[in-house]
Amino acid sequence: MPFDYTLDFDKIDFRKEPEKYRVGRGEQGVLMVEPYKSEILPHWRFKTPEIAAESSEKIYDMFLTYKQNDDFVGMDMARKFLQMGYTRARRYTNYKGGRKYDKDGNVNEREIDEEKAKSASIFEKKWKMAREDEEYLKLKKTHQKKYG
Repeated sequence: MPFDYTLDFDKIDFRKEPEKYRVGRGEQGVLMVEPYKSEILPHWRFKTPEIAAESSEKIYDMFLTYKQNDDFVGMDMARKFLQMGYTRARRYTNYKGGRKYDKDGNVNEREIDEEKAKSASIFEKKWKMAREDEEYLKLKKTHQKKYG
């Protein structure tokens, strides 16, 4: 089932109403679902490999805490932030300033930034650990079966 963008995200506490949460695809809703967005976003950084390592470790620790608390929505949101760390760092790896297109809509020249590539790799490892976690996969299947 696709992510439901029609919900009133300003009024929903998804910890209290997990039945309203839809996994969607990839990173859908990552910056909308509260209280998780506010809990995880302050720790999400990828400017340097050192910062990415600290950030991805903290977010993965949060994933494990949500797991301990049997909080699938929190686990999925942490997984999304790890995925977004990877995808954003990759975008900055390939295009200076993270911009694929210039102001006229033309594709900017690719320019590899090795530091951002390392940051992306760091996030990718934690993202894979989260998305392949057996308990996460079990809870995801249960949530999707129960709520769509």
